[in-house]
Amino acid sequence: AGGGNLDHDAQFPPLPVLVVTEPSQLPVEFLNPSPDHELVVGFDCEGVDLCRTGKLCIMQLAFPDIIYIVDAIDGGKAVMEACKPALESSHVTKVIHDCKRDSEALYFQFGIKLHNVIDTQIAFSLIEEQEGRHRAPDDYISLVSLIADADYCGVEYAEKEEVRVLLRQDPKFWEYRPLSEMMIRAASDDVRFLLHIYQKMKERLNERSLWCLSVRGQLYCRCFCVNDNDYADWPPLPVLPEKDEGNNDGPEEQILTVVNVPPGQMGLVIGKGGSTIRFIKESCKLLILSP
Repeated sequence: AGGGNLDHDAQFPPLPVLVVTEPSQLPVEFLNPSPDHELVVGFDCEGVDLCRTGKLCIMQLAFPDIIYIVDAIDGGKAVMEACKPALESSHVTKVIHDCKRDSEALYFQFGIKLHNVIDTQIAFSLIEEQEGRHRAPDDYISLVSLIADADYCGVEYAEKEEVRVLLRQDPKFWEYRPLSEMMIRAASDDVRFLLHIYQKMKERLNERSLWCLSVRGQLYCRCFCVNDNDYADWPPLPVLPEKDEGNNDGPEEQILTVVNVPPGQMGLVIGKGGSTIRFIKESCKLLILSP
C-alpha cells in the first residue's frame, strides 16, 4: 500500500506497509529500546473521538524503509503494551504532528506516558518565531499545509480531505475491520513524510529553539494527561542550556490552547454563576485566562 493519491511520488516513493497485530512483527530494536540503537520514527494515532474517553484504533510508525500500522483493535492491549517501552523511551524519538490528543489517548487507555517527541507543529512555529515571523497563539499549521509547504515537501495531499468527509459522515471510520486500502493508504500517508520534514527542520532550528521544542513537546504530551501527583512519575523537563541559564528569558508561560467562542455564546462557556468554567478549572486543574 502507499500514497497513490499524493503528487510527486517519484520524489517521495510510497513505502511498504505492514499491518501489525502481534508484537513479533515489529523490529526488535524498537521493542527493546537501547542507547546503542537510537531510533527516530514518524508517529501518529487514529481513532474514534481520539481522547481519554474515545477509542484509539491504530498507531502508525514510519521507519526510513517501512511503515508499520499497529492495530490496537485486532492486536488488543498486548500489542500496545509491547510498544510501551519504546513510546516512553528517550532512545526512540517520535516525530509527530500535534501530539496532544494522541498522548491523552495513550495515557488514559493504555497507561503509556508518551515521551521524547518532536512535534512538527511546534517546530514550525518556532522556526517562524526564530526567523522573525509571528503567528497568533491559535494559528497552528495543519499537517496538510506543512506537507504542501515547498520548504519541507511541496506535496499536495488531496485525499486527506476525502478522509475528513468520511469521518464526518461516519465517526467510526477507523474502527472497521479489515482495514480497507484507503484506510491503510491514508494512515501511512500521515506519517511517511515526517522523517523528511524533521530533517529539514533540524537544519533550520538553532540550539535554543531545539531546547524550546523539547520542552514544549513534553508539555504538550502532558497537557491533557492531568493526574493527582503533578506528573511526578513523568520524565523531568529538559534543563535550560548552560549558556542561557543567566539570561532569565526562558519561557515562563505556555499557552496550550485558545478557544474561540462564537459571538453571543460566552454565557454557555461561563455557565450560570460561573459554574461551567469553575467546573472545568477544578476538574482539569487548569489556569484559564480571558482577554
